[in-house]
Amino acid sequence: MPINVGLDTAGVRKELSINGKTIAFYSIAAAQSAGLGDFSRLPAALRVVLENLLRFEDGGFSVSTEDIAAFGIWAKQGGRNPREIAYRPARVLMQDFTGVPAVVDLAAMRDGIVGLNGSASKINPQVPVDLVIDHSVMIDEFGNPRAFQMNVDREYERNMERYTFLKWGQSAFDNFRVVPPGTGICHQVNLEYLAQTVWTDVDQDGATVAYPDTLVGTDSHTTMVNGAAVLGWGVGGIEAEAAMLGQPISMLIPEVVGFELTGAMIEGTTGTDLVLKVVEMLRAKGVVGKFVEFFGDGLDRLPLADRATIANMAPEYGATCGFFPIDNETLRYLHNTGRDDDRIALVEAYAKENGLWRDAGYAPIYTDTLHLDMSTIVPAISGPKRPQDFVALSDGKSAFRREMTETFERPMGKRVAVSGEDYTLESGKVVIASITSCTNTSNPYVMIGAGLVARKANELGLTRKPWVKTSLAPGSQVVSAYLEAAGLQDDLDAIGFNLVGYGCTTCIGNSGPLQKEISEAIAEGDLVATSVLSGNRNFEGRISPDVRANYLASPPLVVAYALAGTMDIDLTAEPLGKDNSGNDVYLKDIWPDAREVAELVEKTVTRDAFQSKYADVFKGDEKWRGVKVPDQETYDWPAASTYIQNPPYFQGMGPEPGQIENVDGARILLMLGDMITTDHISPAGSFSQSSPAGQYLIDRQVAPRDFNSYGSRRGNHEIMMRGTFANIRIKNEMLDGVEGGYTKGPDGVKTSVYEAAMAYQAQGIPLVVFGGAQYGAGSSRDWAAKGTALLGVKAVIAESFERIHRSNLVGMGVIPFEFTNGDTRNSLDLKGDETVSISGLDSVKPLQEVPCDITYANGETRTITLKCRIDTAPEIEYVEHGGVLHYVLRNLAKV
Repeated sequence: MPINVGLDTAGVRKELSINGKTIAFYSIAAAQSAGLGDFSRLPAALRVVLENLLRFEDGGFSVSTEDIAAFGIWAKQGGRNPREIAYRPARVLMQDFTGVPAVVDLAAMRDGIVGLNGSASKINPQVPVDLVIDHSVMIDEFGNPRAFQMNVDREYERNMERYTFLKWGQSAFDNFRVVPPGTGICHQVNLEYLAQTVWTDVDQDGATVAYPDTLVGTDSHTTMVNGAAVLGWGVGGIEAEAAMLGQPISMLIPEVVGFELTGAMIEGTTGTDLVLKVVEMLRAKGVVGKFVEFFGDGLDRLPLADRATIANMAPEYGATCGFFPIDNETLRYLHNTGRDDDRIALVEAYAKENGLWRDAGYAPIYTDTLHLDMSTIVPAISGPKRPQDFVALSDGKSAFRREMTETFERPMGKRVAVSGEDYTLESGKVVIASITSCTNTSNPYVMIGAGLVARKANELGLTRKPWVKTSLAPGSQVVSAYLEAAGLQDDLDAIGFNLVGYGCTTCIGNSGPLQKEISEAIAEGDLVATSVLSGNRNFEGRISPDVRANYLASPPLVVAYALAGTMDIDLTAEPLGKDNSGNDVYLKDIWPDAREVAELVEKTVTRDAFQSKYADVFKGDEKWRGVKVPDQETYDWPAASTYIQNPPYFQGMGPEPGQIENVDGARILLMLGDMITTDHISPAGSFSQSSPAGQYLIDRQVAPRDFNSYGSRRGNHEIMMRGTFANIRIKNEMLDGVEGGYTKGPDGVKTSVYEAAMAYQAQGIPLVVFGGAQYGAGSSRDWAAKGTALLGVKAVIAESFERIHRSNLVGMGVIPFEFTNGDTRNSLDLKGDETVSISGLDSVKPLQEVPCDITYANGETRTITLKCRIDTAPEIEYVEHGGVLHYVLRNLAKV
């Protein structure tokens, strides 16, 4: 499908000659010469956004000359000019947990547009969409050569309904491709194959146009690809669907924080250690809603794999993205990963011509700056609950003991014998050690490092402790290729790190069950069992229901902790175990030096490996090729399915929008604290038979062993409604000392959140949720907003919101509000039995302050002022329509 571009009224369309081919592009220098503004010192990340507007200006795309001039004003004002703009990413990336509900929505929209007398064929992605199936594999089997195949077989057994549906979507929708299971993690596949850094397409006149590769993704770690100078960030599925259907992303011109890196990493440290320090620094700085761009001469010594690790964790430090400009390292990486030579030549020429190239003279204007000398980095871990909780490895033991008393309020001493085993468990024991996730398995330096640690340990006779569930889940098949080429997979196998699958696994809660006896011993002793993973998230209740403390670490340290079997150890000073001769073995005895790692990376991580593994990336295995789908425009929803159901969003929808209504006489569903993540709101992992979701499946004769996870059932709104606010670690302050998805119903009696919400809905009573700071941090999951809306929540009132979740709430017609004047749920002395009314919404403007009346149980009323976080004019329209998809659907039906 040709791209539509603007009319070039300012004469900014120019041409490049690359290897004898003429390619058009939109020149920022020409825009400056045309008097549209001084753009000479804009950061590269912001130049990408500016180019986007230049390409669409004056073509009926809601982009004006004033929008472009605003970037020059941004520079004049020291990196600040929060003007609203309409941004159009080149493509969309999805994974299956968020992709399934997105395709469900598209299928439901086809039904909806037919109901409005429109054509189903109008519902099609207008930009390229790639969906990578990576979130479904669960670690049922581990620690043996059969693990990979058995987990894959089980994955297909559990998920065939979902895979059939996705394959139907691939055939039914234009511009939509699916990367089959067992290929890799979406962000790593994107970095290693899909991304091009500079994109090309044919415009409406048949000419080839070059422009920066940009995207949004339905996973917050879409930011990883910024390490290769591809501007991308995570959005909820709702916003991604709107972008797919041709809607611009309404955003404010962001502030850009410059992060200067100098010096070089010292022996014994890894890119993971560096990123954990970066996360700590940027969280402390406060960069929510901002771009972060990395610069400085330290980048000359920072491989792109390390850059991608830093960019990947932008959600953890709160930024929209963490961007690295194009330089020689970008070109080296594109070559080594198999990109075409003509593409690499285009990337270099385009970057130098349009100001995206970083060289020694690169000195843009930034809103603010930070500095880090990489020579000061030390080995580190992060935990036990948040990625920003940085702990130097040398402090690991003392920090864990402190957490035991301060956070978990437990003594260290209690031990429980494991039935049928010859060992005992106590708090601090590592029961899960997982090399997993896009964050680190995309980095050959740390993966080769982990393999070398395993080799040296194996040679000395060390292996994992028997209570540790070990796993290796690479982000792509290329990782297996170079580990096998280096002979390191055999060593990893020998100590229990066998391949379990290609996917996110432990990092998104698919760690699978622990051995029954271990799980029972943890419960019996009320122990604080721990996990160590090379992932990006360690939120409460995310990794395993048996594990309370989760630590992020580099892959080599994951291996080391598996050997030690406990967090109650100083890895820098205490022995991991004994060798074959009975001598103590320390971490320093098995840690590889940097040159050894670099030589193996150079030898085994080859261009040929990337080209070979990605040659048939969309083909899939025999199981995938055997999935049969019907050839039809609309989906034949299977009534008995517990995975895929037609959602209620568009059923009975009229052709015209309504008006935003005031919140009148609402009751409080939950009162929540600070840093309530989207994992708290909509967990992705397993659920019990006694939960509302479990009971729903039991009622439909689904056995508990076939429950799968919340994430895999996101195509069924009945499951997801019941799972909203159902995290086993969430704490509703209306109920003292109670963990889990509980609240008070209309009768004041404790019940599940789902049952209470349904009881309020039956009485026609609207609901509100109160929260603290950083409400909605973490994953970009749209179900955290969808579930909130379907429970009947009209407003969420918090001290502050994370970017993606705020947008998702608006996209579902739920209005976010922030306290003003220092008010909080605590200062207002809320108990949960109050009634809440919010007025002024029938004529609300973006970011307007409105009155809120709180009536206490004793009849006293207090009026406070709330800031309405509907941030832009298009968002007002979205809420009027009941959500962004309703807005798009009604507009398409009129065409």
